[in-house]
Amino acid sequence: MNICLSLVSHGQAALGNQFLGDLAKTQAVKQLIVTSNLPEESPWAAMPRPATQLDNRQPLGFAANHNQAFAHCDQPFYCVANPDIRLPTDPFPGLLARMQDPKVGLVAPLVLSPAGQIEDSARRFPTPGNLFRKAMGGDDGRYQLSPGEGEAARPVEWVAGMFLLFRADAFRDVGGFDDKFHLYYEDVDICARLWKAGWKVVLSPDVQVIHAAQRASRHHPRYMAWHATSMARYFIKHLGRLPHTFVDSGP
Repeated sequence: MNICLSLVSHGQAALGNQFLGDLAKTQAVKQLIVTSNLPEESPWAAMPRPATQLDNRQPLGFAANHNQAFAHCDQPFYCVANPDIRLPTDPFPGLLARMQDPKVGLVAPLVLSPAGQIEDSARRFPTPGNLFRKAMGGDDGRYQLSPGEGEAARPVEWVAGMFLLFRADAFRDVGGFDDKFHLYYEDVDICARLWKAGWKVVLSPDVQVIHAAQRASRHHPRYMAWHATSMARYFIKHLGRLPHTFVDSGP
């Protein structure tokens, strides 16, 4: 079962080269698409396998970049990865094992910080009610998870977009990411659309990746505006129209 992997860099080739070094130790990725969304200050290292390099004339958003890369995909599985991901072990055999269920359209690993803390990469769909509870210091909708081989894979409502493995047919079936989301909520949106289309979204806690998150931009006014705009678009699309069969029963 072969994978096409899309890596998008925002002038982060030095960081992305570390990820590519990890990727060189894996076997399942047979096609690599590397997008430079901004000019690179550092050169790309030798790619670990045949690669297509895309250099954007103008910066695109997360969704548009990975949709652009998917147009080149000719493998049955499509992986979306951030350049700040590290692979302590090969995650692909464990993730591909979950794809033996033909209804699984998306599987994600457990995401850990460099210090080994579990990141909130799997949550229940946002609603005005649970966003209010989060703002008041209450439950923020994240699943209670723990790493380890004994942790069974489980369906989850949505998973964050730093490292995602799609069945290419499922990604194609829902039309890929909605590129009207420039940044933020495109991962929530595609998970909602996968569930609505009859595909499962699964988290596999026995597989872990490291996310060396670059969060300094979160308080920049431009990023805050993108977050607010994306949240509004998400609620316009999905409020009152979530995949209730899954949501009501819950995992």
